[in-house]
Amino acid sequence: MPAIARFAACALVLVVACLAAVSTAQAAAVVGSKRFTESYLLGELARQALVAAGLPAEHRQGLGNTAVMEQALANGSIDLYPEYTGTIVRELLKRPGAPGAPSLAQLNAWLAPRGLKVAVPLGFDNSYALAMREDLAQRLGIATLSDLARAGAGLRLGLSHEFLVREDGWPALRRAYGLALAPGAGLDHGLAYQALASGQVDVVDAYTTDAQIARLRLRVLRDDRGFFPRYDAVLLMRSTVDPAPLERALAGRIDAAAMRAMNAQVEIDGQPFDAVARDFLGGRASRSAAGSSGAPAATPRRPGFWAHLLAPDLPRLLREHLTLVFASTAIAAAIGVPMGVLAHRRPRLAGVLFAAAGLVQPLPSLALLAFLIALLGTIGFAPALLALSVYALLPIVRNTHAGLASLPVGVRQAGLALGMREMQVLGSIELPLAAPVVFAGIKTAAVLNVGTATVATFIGAGGLGERIVAGLAVNDTAFMLAGAVPAAALALLLQWGFDALERRLRGPLAAQATRT
Repeated sequence: MPAIARFAACALVLVVACLAAVSTAQAAAVVGSKRFTESYLLGELARQALVAAGLPAEHRQGLGNTAVMEQALANGSIDLYPEYTGTIVRELLKRPGAPGAPSLAQLNAWLAPRGLKVAVPLGFDNSYALAMREDLAQRLGIATLSDLARAGAGLRLGLSHEFLVREDGWPALRRAYGLALAPGAGLDHGLAYQALASGQVDVVDAYTTDAQIARLRLRVLRDDRGFFPRYDAVLLMRSTVDPAPLERALAGRIDAAAMRAMNAQVEIDGQPFDAVARDFLGGRASRSAAGSSGAPAATPRRPGFWAHLLAPDLPRLLREHLTLVFASTAIAAAIGVPMGVLAHRRPRLAGVLFAAAGLVQPLPSLALLAFLIALLGTIGFAPALLALSVYALLPIVRNTHAGLASLPVGVRQAGLALGMREMQVLGSIELPLAAPVVFAGIKTAAVLNVGTATVATFIGAGGLGERIVAGLAVNDTAFMLAGAVPAAALALLLQWGFDALERRLRGPLAAQATRT
């Protein structure tokens, strides 16, 4: 069997093993979270509470917006995640006219047909708001949202992606107050505060428990028309989940000040999510100086790049990232090499095959992931693996075709003249001689997938992208680099590894073709 075929066969065994491991891991309760600091923290608190109760649990961080989380609950990709009552009423249930603050019983009556329920009221309300720098708000005389509407269209908005499209977000708020401001492109919530502090934007959407409000001395504009509902923090879960362990550990334990302090420990003091959650559950939580007074805390010292890089989660992230890269490259090789052979053997089909292999190349990776989530009805490893496999096809198909087309015509004819069958000529002569070009295509696909795999974090597939996304959430450059640098190093190591493999196989493959 040619070396390329052996590679594809071994790699497909790896894919099957990975899928089996993923299926086995589903026995644990899966806690999800959105892409902002507070959601990360509450998700980690829930996971640790379950583990402390003797129940296996995992935390899929930073999965996306409310729509993604709802779909993940519906298809069983996650079992629960932290949510807010106002979001449930307006965004999930589409009941903008629901009176006051519905009780948990009323919410559960509305959610029951979806197979969902809410439980574990955590003890604080985290409302949406708009915020400005204090000096600018004071100079313009803006204290309320009505004042903002009267200020005119000269102010620059820096709104988060989700707030721009939510039922209880910018479109409805603009109508309610008659706001003439035009929002620009969406910003990540953590980066919006940096843009506000540097004067790049003038108004941002905020959560009332955000630590940055006190640190940056922002003015939260009063919602004088009562547009925003209450956003009491709860856990939204599948109806089959037993909330008792979470009720005992978390119900009513977190007030707004405690949540603000935990957010500050992460965003300002730079402490890891799991450490802050562990300290809170162990009764060791401390009010961050940055969270309570607005001044940066002197201690504990903010972790630097090396602390983030060598954190205990590095082996897990590397394993997840490499699994995605190798498994997707294997699938692409198993499909792409035969496609390249067929394109060479049937020139009339070459254009169609190249077009099919390159069909998704113009699509943004997040768009393809969204499409595959809808198609497969799940998030996590499977859609990420399929997306990466599709992206890796084109260089493998093209290089396989180019390698075979570069061989002298007489090579194939000589093999056939010796009585060899078509497949024997292909496997014993043509593919070994074309192997350097084919391997170059596989190498290109694998190296590109190292970078593309970081996007898989957005749908809960893990990998080094977790650090990049979490770093964006807390605006921590060292945290982002702790994911970006290993990904870049992996790409270089993979390229060198394929180069070494190619040099090692070049002699034996040429010798095999010569002997044949």
